[in-house]
Amino acid sequence: MNRVSASILPGMKRLAPAALAVVALVVVAAACTPAGRPPPNPPPGGGPPPGASTGDQNGPLNGCPVFPADNPWNTDISNTTTYPVLSNSSQIVSQVLADDSNQNLHADFGGGGAYGIPYVTVPGTQPSVPINYTEFGSESDPGPFPIPLGAPVEGGSSSTGDRHVIAIDRDHCRLYELYHGYPQQSSWNAGSGATWDLTSDAVRPAGWTSADAAGLPIFLGLARYDDVTSGAINHALRFTVHTTYRGYVYPARHCASSNTNPNEPAMGMRFRLKASYSLAGFHGEALVVLQALKKYGMIVADNGTSWYITGAADARWDDTDLDQLKSVPGNQFDVVNTGAVTAC
Repeated sequence: MNRVSASILPGMKRLAPAALAVVALVVVAAACTPAGRPPPNPPPGGGPPPGASTGDQNGPLNGCPVFPADNPWNTDISNTTTYPVLSNSSQIVSQVLADDSNQNLHADFGGGGAYGIPYVTVPGTQPSVPINYTEFGSESDPGPFPIPLGAPVEGGSSSTGDRHVIAIDRDHCRLYELYHGYPQQSSWNAGSGATWDLTSDAVRPAGWTSADAAGLPIFLGLARYDDVTSGAINHALRFTVHTTYRGYVYPARHCASSNTNPNEPAMGMRFRLKASYSLAGFHGEALVVLQALKKYGMIVADNGTSWYITGAADARWDDTDLDQLKSVPGNQFDVVNTGAVTAC
């Protein structure tokens, strides 16, 4: 999927910080990198050695929390008094609908495991390997990372897309993520990368990217099969929109657009399925996802096809069940006021 907004200028130089007046939003000026994700580089030479370890795809977390209970991702935003609708919510939703031909929700995962972002868990003894950054090294965490050289890459080994790679050290509760990840004989080449302590609320430095355009962790925003089959997703989900505003809302730390239209959604903005939208008739996996979208919402994390929510690559998803989500119109969402917009 193309994750780059039409408003982004590939190869754009880093812009100076600017204070932008935004209607109905409190804006705080700060530096960030407005350049969007460029098209993928041609796959570098090399590749993993034969028989390279893969890690345990969709493996256990061994009791690790996925960030503390008070983390923004894990916060219940269903109370409209505590988390009111943004004053220009209807304009933002209308703009998202106008920007893209896709008008309804869509599960960007399934297909027998072919779609979605894969993740693996590894033991604390997993060997760490060097990470060679090829695009955003100055805003990346230095390696080495304990990511197996045979770990699955988003879209498959020949993908020309975002090629996210995710590994979790289940013994030390630490998350590692790469963007544009290409395995080599004894290392990884990557466009950018970040590591996260799953027991901490710490965020990226202001203006820094991560393996995601918004400077957010990816793993926490995935719909995961085991959560769904347990009966509840207890966190917000990650989703994409076609065009974003040149700014971000905490806990996002980075923008990926030059667009200054105040009715474009900023990275980190949170959309909540309206309480009035009836879930009668929905069932199974789709129902659990929609219940989470009413309680926790979904967070703008990247540029891409609008209304696409992200899940883990997992062969166990039921595509027929997930297809129910395609009947949910985008205009049944509100944008929630979760804090000020930081302009880039």
